[in-house]
Amino acid sequence: MADPKDRSPATAGSPPVSPPVSPPVSPLVSPRRRTVMTRLRPRLRALHRDLGYLAVGLTFVYALSGLAVNHIADWDPNFVNYEATHQLALPLPADDQAIADTLLAELAITDKPTEVYRSDSSEVSVLLDGRTFHVNTETGAVLEDGQRRRFLIRVANWLHLNRGKAAWTYIADGYAAFLLILATTGIFMLPGRKGLIGRGGILVALGVAIPVLYVTLSGGP
Repeated sequence: MADPKDRSPATAGSPPVSPPVSPPVSPLVSPRRRTVMTRLRPRLRALHRDLGYLAVGLTFVYALSGLAVNHIADWDPNFVNYEATHQLALPLPADDQAIADTLLAELAITDKPTEVYRSDSSEVSVLLDGRTFHVNTETGAVLEDGQRRRFLIRVANWLHLNRGKAAWTYIADGYAAFLLILATTGIFMLPGRKGLIGRGGILVALGVAIPVLYVTLSGGP
């Protein structure tokens, strides 16, 4: 038994300090696997983060164009249809080509027509790339109808549908690989009940079930 005189003033009369209690180990995870995953998770988080940043631009391209193309029956995702009216000075020439030349001169259009033809006795149609002018030869009234390219979304659709082919095929393949890596690393980022053996596993199962159930209930392709 220790002599009371040997106790320092700081420890005299203090209650004994209990040793630290180790957190309980899940019976579902072996100690060796727990050690490996503990070492891997910081690297998985770093990889998930960096690939996520790298994929942001392509994700916007594919998400926006995917929404646009999904509703192609309701709208044209690449072009906007428009109409406009103009008035030519009278009288107009009798020759159809001369009427077309007058139209282009008065509207300051430098493009060359792809076709000029008479729709009926009082109308001449002048076709240009992306638009058509319908000239009433009696009144000089002109109806213009055509299409304008949608800003940005048309380019996104062009990329999404891989119209450019060539090198973009490799970029699209790389993006698909990024998504696979992001999905795989995301599964193992969190341990315990919030991870794959708990809530995370339930959400993964629900995500897989959505396409499976849809294909099953709709009869499939």
